[in-house]
Amino acid sequence: MEDLLSSKGRVKVLKVLLSEGQANITRIVRESGLNHRLVEKHLEELVRMGIVQERRYGRLRMFMVDLRDPKVSGLSEVLRQLESL
Repeated sequence: MEDLLSSKGRVKVLKVLLSEGQANITRIVRESGLNHRLVEKHLEELVRMGIVQERRYGRLRMFMVDLRDPKVSGLSEVLRQLESL
């Protein structure tokens, strides 16, 4: 978790996914304001951490978070509380 919160970019990507539920890279780039390569790098790390899941539909890659996962719902709550400070 420490690695996750140590990167503002990863937090931005995660916030987009938490608000959208699921999104492709293009949408995450647009919503986060980060460049494509950086978003791709952060998504790879989030998938590796088990926080984000990737599904492929042909060439389209969709990324999503599962709010039923206690780890993800806990992160969502932490981010909400941090924003309210």
